[in-house]
Amino acid sequence: MNKNKLLRYSIVAALAGFIFGFDTVVISGANQPIKDLWHTMDISPWFHGIFIMSMALWGTVVGALIGGFPSERLGRKKTLLWVGILFAISAFGTALAPTPYIFSFFRFIGGLGIGVSSVVAPTYLSEISTPATRGRLTALYQFNIVFGILIAYISNYFLQGVGGAEDWRWMLGVLAIPSLVYTIMVISVPESPRWLISVKKDFAKATEVLAQIGTQSPESEMKNIIDADKAIGNGQSKDSIFSRKYRKVLWLAFFVAFFNQLSGINFIIYYAPEILSQVGLGAKESLGNSILLGGTNLVFTLVGIYLIDRVGRKTLLIIGSFGYIISLALVAYAFRFQAGSTFLMSFLLMFIASHAMGQGAVIWVFIAEIFPNKVRAMGQSFGASIHWIFAAIITLITPVFLDEKKGIYGKHPWPIFAFFAAMMVLQLIWVLTKVPETKTVSLEELEKKLIG
Repeated sequence: MNKNKLLRYSIVAALAGFIFGFDTVVISGANQPIKDLWHTMDISPWFHGIFIMSMALWGTVVGALIGGFPSERLGRKKTLLWVGILFAISAFGTALAPTPYIFSFFRFIGGLGIGVSSVVAPTYLSEISTPATRGRLTALYQFNIVFGILIAYISNYFLQGVGGAEDWRWMLGVLAIPSLVYTIMVISVPESPRWLISVKKDFAKATEVLAQIGTQSPESEMKNIIDADKAIGNGQSKDSIFSRKYRKVLWLAFFVAFFNQLSGINFIIYYAPEILSQVGLGAKESLGNSILLGGTNLVFTLVGIYLIDRVGRKTLLIIGSFGYIISLALVAYAFRFQAGSTFLMSFLLMFIASHAMGQGAVIWVFIAEIFPNKVRAMGQSFGASIHWIFAAIITLITPVFLDEKKGIYGKHPWPIFAFFAAMMVLQLIWVLTKVPETKTVSLEELEKKLIG
């Protein structure tokens, strides 16, 4: 019964990832209609990149930067609740926006929700799970992200044409439904026991929650958490995430987030219809192939979730790196020598599969588990911030390179993919030489291994 409760709480918290994925990618279907609607304003590629496509990501950067504070001060549960509220506000606001500026403001609000979500949800999931299940349960967040991405592609496909020239309003507004449902469901989950112990010092409530989620010996587990806090000096009130003792885990979080985005994953996901249209596929056909990309992402994320506690985080990163290098190099080849849409689509799918079972499955698990209990939310905030800063930069500059009329590369963006392939060679070297394996190790043991 308790195991069922743990799974249920994990699924509810991970649903923040579903709204995250849907909100992030739904803009891909609205991209061209918005261009057409506000074309009289002579929107430049720079304006479109900053205010239309990447504004949510800049909100995400801010949300990731500040997300650790409410998570530490208010607790994981209350912060998860506010995430749902922010998503609902964004959905209604963007759907009804009369100008690109108001539209951008509400996209920014949604971005705040995504950024805070990427801090608090993985943190919460890692703190309520066991060493044997931590990888799978925390990776539920990533599964829900890609599930949300797939549903967004499907939603865009079926809503295309429903509202005429303004069908994008329906595409964006429908997100209000899962946002409100999620917000209501979060009310039923308990607070993180590790936050209650390490931050709140509410040992009685923590013991109750530990028993509730199926911990065999709540008192013994609570003692292990307290001892681990004391061992690395977490009892110090001025303990900072940027203390010298955390340098190793900070660099690990930095590079796993940095390489995640320098693979080009958001570049491809956000601009999938536009990329595919540049090899001769029509708008409807491009959206259909975007669904195929989303489906591949979902299937191989499930593969990653299945393997993450079996073969480990490091092994998945190595496998993913090889897949990245091969697929990105051949996508570059496809654009450079006009190899055709089937060839291009095949290796875009290979790229998505490599990401889904590698970096995609690992990143949120890895960052959430390498930091000590009392600074975990701040550490997650740091890693998520790096991830979203680079995501925003890439999304911002993409129209400058990709726009057919005013872009630097226009219909021949092969140098972009060649660059991403080179970055993945560097990732492979980093994984082989610097990344430790963390599977089946308790959070407290990891503290001693990486900090102590």
